[in-house]
Amino acid sequence: MHSLYAPHAHQAQVHADLKRFSVLVCHRRFGKTVLSINALIIAAARCPKPNPRFAYFAPLYRQAKAVAWDYLRFYAGNIPGVKFNESELRCDLPNGARVTLLGSDNPDSQRGIYLDGVVLDEVAQMPMRMWTEILRPALSDRKGWALFIGTPQGRDEFCALYERALGDPEWYAAMFKASDTGIIDPDELAALRREMDPDEYEQELECSFSAAIKGAYYSRQLDQAERDGRICHLPYEPILPVYTAWDLGVSDSTSIWFFQVERGGAFRIIDYYEAGGEGLPHYAQVLTDKGYNYAGHIAPHDIAVRELGSGKSRMETARELGIRFDTAPNLPIADGIQAVRNVLAKAWFDREKCSVGLEALRHYRREFNDKMGDFKAHPLHDWTSHAADAFRYLAVGHRQKSLSAASVARPTHTNNRFSLRRAS
Repeated sequence: MHSLYAPHAHQAQVHADLKRFSVLVCHRRFGKTVLSINALIIAAARCPKPNPRFAYFAPLYRQAKAVAWDYLRFYAGNIPGVKFNESELRCDLPNGARVTLLGSDNPDSQRGIYLDGVVLDEVAQMPMRMWTEILRPALSDRKGWALFIGTPQGRDEFCALYERALGDPEWYAAMFKASDTGIIDPDELAALRREMDPDEYEQELECSFSAAIKGAYYSRQLDQAERDGRICHLPYEPILPVYTAWDLGVSDSTSIWFFQVERGGAFRIIDYYEAGGEGLPHYAQVLTDKGYNYAGHIAPHDIAVRELGSGKSRMETARELGIRFDTAPNLPIADGIQAVRNVLAKAWFDREKCSVGLEALRHYRREFNDKMGDFKAHPLHDWTSHAADAFRYLAVGHRQKSLSAASVARPTHTNNRFSLRRAS
């Protein structure tokens, strides 16, 4: 181990047991960030490959700096010849290895990198496509390793990853509960149990994946949908037209929900798509490739704003591509959140095609004010925001009367031109 690093017994056991792919579920104050930063430093210092590259990812870039930068400087600081670049949150070792701290808030900016090892800290707060689309390929040519580490936030993709790892002999998986490790003094643990919300205590200290996500806006409604069997295999119904609701990103992700509305008012959420760094022609092609019969598209109100460079609005650009948007009303976010809850009470979802969007909706939550020790009135802006905003535009932008009437219309689409023709 590194000379400045004195791991406690559980950390030392983790270092001994790690495999190429490992998942650690840890209670608060376990020391997971210290463990992971030292795992990166040790691997970087010993790596025999040319120009080794290692990375630590936090949910947000600013979190990476706040949480891990001081640890990286401290534990790597006494290596002779080491250099630090604070503007890039980077540590360069004398053997040519590099350890960089990054955030998952802009996944597409990391495309094309290669890695010999990576740590994903607080995985439950990250979009899983960060791993599947970007980081896993980045490890492939040099057969690098990955360490997933975090505290539960509901039965989400992190939970599924941990459970899959438990059943795979090529993966290492471990859970460390505060009641088992003895790291936190028993009297202090008892005081925390008295003072904390029970769900919060079970999640943060006992590593419960079943505890409710603190501050989540829609977890109750989605849990009810799960119990009702409304998250299931939900095939596209050709007799009903398809509508889309969009959150249009400029430098970040664009999200699209695909939905149908039955005569009784039930919403059939049949598909979801999200990508980043693409222009409107890409999404027009996605609509065509899906092969649905479209009757309308909902976008945020600011789509009509003209861009300085072109003097043209994205609404005009979309119209040239055959996509005619209606704009959602510009309501307060609180009103939109309530509208989403109303829709979720009567919504059905295709489990597979909507899995990424559902994960985001489950984790969309209020921002926490660390100074005040309470939640702020507004949502946290992170990877969940795009899907949640698009669903909010769905909820406030659909016109129930028009959509119900459209169920007797005959939608058509040809060559990327989408229109609705009334049945005769």
